[in-house]
Amino acid sequence: MSTVPDPAATAVAATPPSSLEVRGLAFAYPDGHQALYGVDLTVRRGERVALLGPNGAGKTTLVLHLNGILTPGRGSVAVGGLPVARAHLREIRRRVGIVFQDPDDQLFLPTVGEDVAFGPANFGVSGAALAARVDAALAAVGMGEHRDRSPLHLSGGQRRRVALATVLACEPEILVLDEPSTNLDPVARRELAEVLLGLDTTMLMVTHDLPYALQLCPRSVVLDDGVVVADGPTRELLADADLLRRHRLELPYGFSP
Repeated sequence: MSTVPDPAATAVAATPPSSLEVRGLAFAYPDGHQALYGVDLTVRRGERVALLGPNGAGKTTLVLHLNGILTPGRGSVAVGGLPVARAHLREIRRRVGIVFQDPDDQLFLPTVGEDVAFGPANFGVSGAALAARVDAALAAVGMGEHRDRSPLHLSGGQRRRVALATVLACEPEILVLDEPSTNLDPVARRELAEVLLGLDTTMLMVTHDLPYALQLCPRSVVLDDGVVVADGPTRELLADADLLRRHRLELPYGFSP
């Protein structure tokens, strides 16, 4: 007996998984401090999402769950459909590319090229494929001509872009940026924004810089006291003065979204 395929079921089966699925995530530190209370968050492939919130809101705790540094007390995290679990940690850490606030945390080898090659080489890429990864990552951030220079001799903005290239070379599913505009002068800030806007990688940007969130991320999520308190278009959230005041978020003087 033949059956007629269900179009709805076929469509669901054909839909690729989201880049990030967080469901009911709760976490308490060993001292008893409850940092997250049942966080739900979905980031679709290709989305650029800003994660906003005051200090102590739980943003860093959430990010540390994305690549398995922390283990949920309750709930689950999946990256590209793959659960964040001990059995998958190597692949998860390739899929989740975290660019730290301080480039010194990522740049430690004699040359830019060696720093960018380090990550993919540790994931088993070698030879011509490794060289191609390095070339592509440096080209994506506009730093190709600096391949043989020491990172110590670069400007702060250039070093931030090289740190980004070290992550892009691993071809991550989702790019996590921790306060990317911190300590950048206006030109370096603009140059980094242009690079990020030119990428098609899914992006989660943790930031206190609300104008940068508006420039780069069409969608924002506000986290406070371990709970998602708002999720919507960035411009709408930043125009809500009461929301910003309640959750200790400050726009620069004179800035209007």
